[in-house]
Amino acid sequence: MDQEYWGKPVPGFGDPESQIVMVGLAPGAHGANRTGRMFTGDESGNWLFRALYKTGFASQKTSIARNDGLILTNCFITAACRCAPPLNKPLPDEIRNCRPYILEEFRAIKNLRVVIGLGRIGFNAAFDCMKELQWTKLRSRPKFSHGAIVTIHPGLTLIGSYHPSQQNTFTGTLTEPMLNSIFIKAKKLL
Repeated sequence: MDQEYWGKPVPGFGDPESQIVMVGLAPGAHGANRTGRMFTGDESGNWLFRALYKTGFASQKTSIARNDGLILTNCFITAACRCAPPLNKPLPDEIRNCRPYILEEFRAIKNLRVVIGLGRIGFNAAFDCMKELQWTKLRSRPKFSHGAIVTIHPGLTLIGSYHPSQQNTFTGTLTEPMLNSIFIKAKKLL
């Protein structure tokens, strides 16, 4: 514990001209909450950035600090919650309180074509935002599953992916080829 923790809301980051946005759960307690950048400095980020690097969306396969030189290309990362929730389980009120930030990011990304929901919470938060922005005529949330592809409207697609959490990766629920396949699908949709 020789580091000073960021310890405040963590903003989204990436390419503001991107066509792809990923929506995760929340900053990891000792990852983004420590480093101040989403999926940075923890095992979930290691998995995610390896996949992004392999598929051409990241300049390097690691993300250890805000100033480590990582550049995302055609990709932006945000989360349903901006602060690390207790026990890594955000309450519905926390998700609602943070929604204005994702809405603003979605509005600002003018070239948006694919949204990837990392985990059920990220997937549902992404859909709820797109519904609130009136980007879809779907009345209810689509069912989450790994690899689910939902047409929000012509030119905008939502993809579901298991979250690269240690709970999923250590148990084999999510493998590297499974995660890579999500970004390959996203590229094909572009």
